[in-house]
Amino acid sequence: MDKNSLIGIILILAILIGWSVWMTPSKEELAQQRHIQDSIYRANRERFVKDSIKMAEANAIMEEKNINAKDESYAARYNQYGSFADASVGDDKTFVLENEVLKMKLSSKGAYVETVELKNYKTYDSLPLIGFDEETSRFNLEFIADGKGINSYDLYFEPYLNGFPYEGNETININGRDSVVMSLRAYVDDANGNKDLNKYLEFRYTMYKDQYMVGFDIVSNNLKGIIPSNTRFMTMDWAVDVLKQEKAGDRINVETIYYMYSNNDVETLSQTEVAEAEEELKSGLKWISFKQKFFSYALISKDSFDDAFVEMHTKSRPSNGRYQKSMSANIEIPFDGLNEDNTIAMSYYFGPNDFKELKQYDINLEKQIPLGGKLVAWINRLIVIPVFDWLGQYGWNYGIVILILTLIIKICLMPIAFKSYMSSAKMRVLKPEIDEINARYPKPDDAMKKQQAIMDLYKKAGASPMSGCLPMLLQFPILIAIFRFFPSSIELRQQSFLWADDLSVYDSILDLPFNIPFYGDHVSLFTLLMTAATLLYTYINNKQMQQAQGDQAMPGMKLMMYLMPIMFLGIFNSYSAGLSYYYLLVNLFTFLQMYLFKVFINEDRLRRKIEQAKKKPVKKSNFQKRLEEMQKQQQQQMRR
Repeated sequence: MDKNSLIGIILILAILIGWSVWMTPSKEELAQQRHIQDSIYRANRERFVKDSIKMAEANAIMEEKNINAKDESYAARYNQYGSFADASVGDDKTFVLENEVLKMKLSSKGAYVETVELKNYKTYDSLPLIGFDEETSRFNLEFIADGKGINSYDLYFEPYLNGFPYEGNETININGRDSVVMSLRAYVDDANGNKDLNKYLEFRYTMYKDQYMVGFDIVSNNLKGIIPSNTRFMTMDWAVDVLKQEKAGDRINVETIYYMYSNNDVETLSQTEVAEAEEELKSGLKWISFKQKFFSYALISKDSFDDAFVEMHTKSRPSNGRYQKSMSANIEIPFDGLNEDNTIAMSYYFGPNDFKELKQYDINLEKQIPLGGKLVAWINRLIVIPVFDWLGQYGWNYGIVILILTLIIKICLMPIAFKSYMSSAKMRVLKPEIDEINARYPKPDDAMKKQQAIMDLYKKAGASPMSGCLPMLLQFPILIAIFRFFPSSIELRQQSFLWADDLSVYDSILDLPFNIPFYGDHVSLFTLLMTAATLLYTYINNKQMQQAQGDQAMPGMKLMMYLMPIMFLGIFNSYSAGLSYYYLLVNLFTFLQMYLFKVFINEDRLRRKIEQAKKKPVKKSNFQKRLEEMQKQQQQQMRR
């Protein structure tokens, strides 16, 4: 082989390799192709079922399995359930799995969680806290077997405890063990219509001794040929009617549906108190959660779910007003019909919306707690919650914990508050000189001169009107963070303080026989005290502004500052007592802080310092130079 031939072969190989690499689809393109294929499959699923039924009839499956050896009722069941005919009849039994924190009831019919009780919590009216009950809960796995559309809810499953047939008591307590496994199996029939112990559909539940997380696996064992080989997914339908647990809700921490995509983005169906909401979700879901104010019921995939459809609407039952909202999720879970065995690994979370509890699972379940947007959420996560938990570990009353937390926050913000107060004090000291400047330039034509003179005065004195505003702006993120934290803090739930029975909801000293628009049907004492303290602070602050600015203070702004506390009276009247109590303490500590500042800041001494500072030469800023140049140009134009 000569040199040119070798070079030609190498070039041809390079072109082939390059072409292969170029034409290989990316991960995103493969995912898109798979999504299109799944969509086509879903669109043709109904037709596929009908064709499968016709094929089953044409092939005379009943004769091949010697169905005639069975009774007529079996033949009728086979026509409906195929190889799961025997599993379609049985006794509806219940089994209770119980650990230190959770009591979960399973039904042999459908093999689903009928109801769940959180043992360490009570409802607002001291009843056992039931997340959802057997009257309204629903779980169903829909798939095709022998050309029949099968619903797991119609099948009866046989119990196994830790791998062995179970015929004991209905209640199974862990009793010191690390975990127990309850398996519920629906067997298929063999060729003679008898139970085949090697072929079954299994729902497997694993409960741990002190965990709210429960393992949940769906296992298909040796079902290849019964379930079509081209099956790409199964449809899972889960729905509950959540029960009322709290005395009252709020406008922030409402009942809704949360979900997380595989890229860790957590979204919510609705964050408002809407009556109806629904959404079709994209592929690649990690978990879906039915969230209440302080509790959640989540279904978590080990890998990911395919497409899902979630919906929610307000539940109103005249016979039982304890049902709040109906929540449901229709989920497509991946399934490989070519495999003999398939295990769909999932988990349930039935537990409190406690930040530490949810955080430990490292799947962003804690993002269900509404701690605010990106601007303020980090304050709660990194500062407020750790300090609050640290204070709470000493067993103090949570009214005392809030008191100490407020004191810590005020001490940390004291340098900012001091700077703001110092700026206000400088403005009060400079007011006589500002009045002289205003008197010196009374004409509108002299506005530029007056502004220049005032700025020169501020520069020499080392004062700035804006220096008092900036420290206040820096405090706003903390105020907003606290506003989101207290209504969402489960630690305050059913914690009493003074006249408040529950710091997580409003404190009512008087229930009104009517509803006042924008206020409510009750009177919250903490909110009234907070409003009174805020009005007093507004009065003092306006008085100081009057001393500093005189007639320059805007009357409209003063009126707005008095109207804001009145508006907050209506808003906070239905919020948690802990939040109103916190803002009351903030105002009280602010009064104490202002008194201390007034003691330590001697305005006569401050005036002398300003006079000394005015004697020093001051370098003019670029802005001042431009302002002077504009002033000269204006004067020249006026002379013309």
